[in-house]
Amino acid sequence: MSSDLRRVAVRVPRADRELAIAAVLELAPDGFDEVDAGEELELGIYTDAAGEARVRHVFPAAAAAPVAAGWEDGWRAFHRPVRAGGLWIGPPWEPVPAGERAVVIDPGRAFGTGAHPTTRLCLELLAELPPGSLVDVGCGSGVLAIAAARLGFDPVVAIDDDPVAVAATEANARVNAVAVAARVLDALREPVPAADVAVANVLLAPVTAILARLDARLAVTSGYLEGEAPAHPGWDRVATRALDGWAADCFERSSARFQRLSS
Repeated sequence: MSSDLRRVAVRVPRADRELAIAAVLELAPDGFDEVDAGEELELGIYTDAAGEARVRHVFPAAAAAPVAAGWEDGWRAFHRPVRAGGLWIGPPWEPVPAGERAVVIDPGRAFGTGAHPTTRLCLELLAELPPGSLVDVGCGSGVLAIAAARLGFDPVVAIDDDPVAVAATEANARVNAVAVAARVLDALREPVPAADVAVANVLLAPVTAILARLDARLAVTSGYLEGEAPAHPGWDRVATRALDGWAADCFERSSARFQRLSS
C-alpha cells in the first residue's frame, strides 16, 4: 500500500447523488465509500496524488486527508454485520452466530458487505417472493445473488459490465458454497438472461432503462432515494419499502398480474 495514499472526500446534496456517483465511478474504478452527512452525502475516494488531482478537476471543492497508519482496522470496523430477509450478512472477520443462515462477503476496497440500506431493502422484498430462477443485474460483490441462493432461488445468474465485480461475485459464491453463474454482460446493451425474478440495485436512471429490457415476471429494484421510483410501461409497482431515506420497490408484469387475477 502506497504511503502516498489519501482519502479525497466529495460532498454533494442527496438529490445529486446519482450524477455524483456516476462521475466518481469514472474517477475511482477501485471503489469508494459513502457516508451520510446530514442533508449531504460524502463520497470518499482512496487514491494517490495523481488521483487527487483528477478528482479535483471534476470536484474542485474536494477535501483530501492523508490515510493514517492502521486505516485498515478502521475500515474493517466500518463494515459490520446486519440481518435482512432472515439472513445474517457480514464480512469474513466477524464470527457467524450459531444457527444463523449466513452470507459472508469480503468487501475488498471496491464493494460493500450488504449493510447498505438499499441492499437490506432488496433482501427484505426478495424474502417475501416465491423462490424461482433469478438474475442479479449489476451484481457488484454478488451479495444479492448469493443471498437469493440462500433463500432458495435457483438457478441464480449474476451479471455486471465490470469484470472485477464478476470476479468478486465468483469468489464470494465459492466462499459461501452456493451456485451462482456470474458473467460479464452490459445490461443496457446486451440481452438480459430470462428469469422468474430480476433484482437491480443500481442507480435510478439505469434501473428505469433495465426495466425495459427485462424478461422476468417480477423485478426488485433499489439504489435510489425515498420518494423516487423508476417507472416503465408494462410494470406495476406492487410493494415499496424505505429505510434511512432510501427506497426499494417490487414490480410485477402487468400482463402477469392480469392473467393471475383472471385465472
